[in-house]
Amino acid sequence: MHKPSELGTLAGQTSEQLSQERRRFLQVAGTSGFTVAALAGAGGTLFSPAAVAQTGNEEAQRQKAAKYTMTIASAYVLGASRSYPILQRDFKENIQNATRGKVYVRLAPAGQLGAGGDLAKKVQEGTIQAAQHSLSNFAPFAPVVDLINLPYFCGSNQRFVNLVTSDVWKKEVHPKVEAKGFKPLFYIVIDPRTVAVRKGGKAVITPKDLTGIKFRVPGSKMLQQYYRMVGANPTPVAWGETPSAIKQGVADALDPSAGALFVFGFKDILSHITFTRAVPDSQVYSCNLEWFKGLPKDVQDGIEFASDITAQQNLAKVPAARNYAIAELASAGVQFHYLNDAQLKQWQDAGGYQRKEWDEFRNELAGTKELFSKLETAANTDGRLYVHDA
Repeated sequence: MHKPSELGTLAGQTSEQLSQERRRFLQVAGTSGFTVAALAGAGGTLFSPAAVAQTGNEEAQRQKAAKYTMTIASAYVLGASRSYPILQRDFKENIQNATRGKVYVRLAPAGQLGAGGDLAKKVQEGTIQAAQHSLSNFAPFAPVVDLINLPYFCGSNQRFVNLVTSDVWKKEVHPKVEAKGFKPLFYIVIDPRTVAVRKGGKAVITPKDLTGIKFRVPGSKMLQQYYRMVGANPTPVAWGETPSAIKQGVADALDPSAGALFVFGFKDILSHITFTRAVPDSQVYSCNLEWFKGLPKDVQDGIEFASDITAQQNLAKVPAARNYAIAELASAGVQFHYLNDAQLKQWQDAGGYQRKEWDEFRNELAGTKELFSKLETAANTDGRLYVHDA
């Protein structure tokens, strides 16, 4: 996704307030470093010199005491976790504490070092130690990962969690990813993609309501095929151009999760959002494998334990983050629609992964019918982890 500015487009802030915060952010970053500025901004203490100084002292002490520095980059501002629960600050704290201070985490949020595929590449090259990016960014290295984009294969939050925490996923997928230099740390649940309609549009409840709708899609062939199957007119638009495309009517609808729609500033240009639960809006934190393997065993264990802790915090945060995003979007007049089983079945029947149109994708990505069957069983099998679905 397109990166926001340093402070993002958080609701309730005027242009003047954002301008003041940006100036103060850059001032603090220039004197105390980007991580201190980001932490102060997320904590609401940018304009308190004493609080900034305290934060700076704490960070300096932790960094001085640590044996290893771990840069973790993201496209999102720290405050985004209120509606888009990637929990950067929590992950930093958990790693530092679980390694007993042996690792200091330097955060690089808000697209400071790039976004999406750029971050995945920097992790692979070892330019940075870890990053948050979409799970689909692993697909060029392990094509089987792209199975998550098969409609209704693991679209619901629970099915997604079942799949990526299963033994078969770890046995079949992780080695392929690791062979390309990555270590998956943990997977982030945001919520399924939605059907979001521009201002002036009508609610979309069943596939027939998409007839004639120009639906913004990324470059994904799978998503383009899905929206064509359910009756829309797929319209590829780069993410950075999407807000203006929606405003101008170049596209009538788009499909990010509610949290993503809010954090990226679509609040005032949408009319309806429908929870169709077809495909997950999923993320991952990955680490450079060579760097990780070069750490002492106790430090490796600490990072993995911190990853497990943060993953469970993420699952607990999902409904709260969703409700915040919905409340803010609703305050701008956006209406939300939840589908019953019969309505969901219409979407599944029209575009679900069981249809023959997906045979080529299934066979190519999984490699064998046996592996696909195992992954399908994993997605349908509840494990010890629970997450709320929209």
